[in-house]
Amino acid sequence: MQNLTPENITVFFLSLGILLAMARIFGELAQKFHQPSVLGELFAGILLGPTVFGTLAPRVSAFIFPTSGPNAVALGAITNLAAMLFMVVAGMEVDLSTIWKQGKTAVSVSISGIVFPFLLGLAAALVAPQALGRQAGADSLVFTLFFATALSISALPVIAKTLMDMGLYRSDLGMIVLGAAIFNDLIGWIAFAIILGLAGGSEGSTHSVGFTIALTVIFAGLMLTLGRWLIHRVFPFLQAYTKWPAGVLGFALTLSLLGAAFTEWIGIHAIFGGFLVGVAVGDSSHLRERTRVTIDHFISFIFAPVFFAGIGLQINLLTHFNLRLVVTVFLIACLGKLAGGMIGAWWGGMPRREAVAAAFAMNSRGAIEIILGLLALQAGIIREPLFEALMIMAMITSLISGPALKIVLRPEKKRQLRDVVSQRLFLPRLQAVTRRDAIREMATAAGEAAGLDPRVVETAVWKREDTLSTGVGNSVALPTARVTGLSEPLIVVGVSESGIDFDAPDDKPAQLIFLVLTSEDDPGARLDIRCELAGLFRDELTVQRALRSESFTAFLALLQAPMEAYQPQKCDL
Repeated sequence: MQNLTPENITVFFLSLGILLAMARIFGELAQKFHQPSVLGELFAGILLGPTVFGTLAPRVSAFIFPTSGPNAVALGAITNLAAMLFMVVAGMEVDLSTIWKQGKTAVSVSISGIVFPFLLGLAAALVAPQALGRQAGADSLVFTLFFATALSISALPVIAKTLMDMGLYRSDLGMIVLGAAIFNDLIGWIAFAIILGLAGGSEGSTHSVGFTIALTVIFAGLMLTLGRWLIHRVFPFLQAYTKWPAGVLGFALTLSLLGAAFTEWIGIHAIFGGFLVGVAVGDSSHLRERTRVTIDHFISFIFAPVFFAGIGLQINLLTHFNLRLVVTVFLIACLGKLAGGMIGAWWGGMPRREAVAAAFAMNSRGAIEIILGLLALQAGIIREPLFEALMIMAMITSLISGPALKIVLRPEKKRQLRDVVSQRLFLPRLQAVTRRDAIREMATAAGEAAGLDPRVVETAVWKREDTLSTGVGNSVALPTARVTGLSEPLIVVGVSESGIDFDAPDDKPAQLIFLVLTSEDDPGARLDIRCELAGLFRDELTVQRALRSESFTAFLALLQAPMEAYQPQKCDL
């Protein structure tokens, strides 16, 4: 058995430590500028790779980050593991029920957002495959299908993060976009898995193309049906008889490794197995939000930075950069995705402004596009210039998504929280003990105050709550809904002494509950109010002061306090 020498082990830990440290530093810096951390992690890899460090100090770079030998193999194994685990987290973001609960609108946005860029990419790859960077000797059909799929896919994790940063994650627009992105992810990755099978799959695979594709479809079908059901059944047992979070975490990661091993064996990359296991695990209602966040942090703060920084070690932007190709890929990608997203949103009945916003949100490619491109490069489908063009396109579309949403959704007049609260809708002693009871009690008060049917209000609020829980943490919940016949925004403030479970990320029961109701024609009002609530009650001291308010006057005085100290940095619509 061949072992790593002491020198190999020293270099391995040195390279891994430097890679993780630089990735985390630049990831944090990216977030300081309100950008996804993956952009900083990629930049860290470019600095450490042949583009910068390899050019300035080639000998030192070759020693710390060798391109061949046992150290290169060891680091490659770690980055493959990190990529697979990142796709587990991406899969856990996929809530299959969200697709159906959003109905026609989410499906139409997703289908149109796939079909238009796919057809545009297909045409471009057929007309000018060499100009787009098809690898010499690569199958023309495989390259054409890959390029079309690459332009069609969206990045669910980046989209979700952008919506969270802007306070849109739990809005109607946010849920439609999430539902569309989830469907987009599933279709895109299944299609890409089949393309890898057509290309010969994983290196060294001896299975036929038909065998690989058949097993891929069967495995995906089983994981999304029977496998999902079995995992859902096992979770209560783990939560009851194992220590939190070790039991659930160990179970999820074990399944992910086994799923990755199976898809690699059948000739599809291991990350597809991890992604499908992540979908099955994350779709269980028994998976608490706190457990989900723990798994996310464990992977996103350690393994994902190593993978994305490791990508920078494999490319040299100085030797393979092609400006014309970068511009061409960027324009084709944006044109297809924006046109498809807007047409699908209009088809689904969304207002014009929200349709444009949905299209820009779906245009984010981010880390998923980079992973897809890297796999195609490793499979010999594309050359380095096209991979770099796809990577740059993914980074730019992620950068412009948030600012574009702000411009499109910026309201003419910001609503202030203190302008829409009233004494008759201040409930300092909620009697409810469950989430549904709390919504019913607050919907009844809202219906009586606005002359609406309380049952209609309750149904609208619960429909959204059942789709996506509204516990935001810090003992605060923000259930919302659009209500027909409401001319002005309306807020019911409820205080629960014992707390009510709204499935918050920090697992704290909600004691301060804001029911936000707006008209169907005024999405900006809800965004303004949510931003102000998020800003004011992100501070635990402010929450406690609100809970101690014995009267509406005392609560209103808290809202009248200067808001500058409470405004969140990332909610600036």
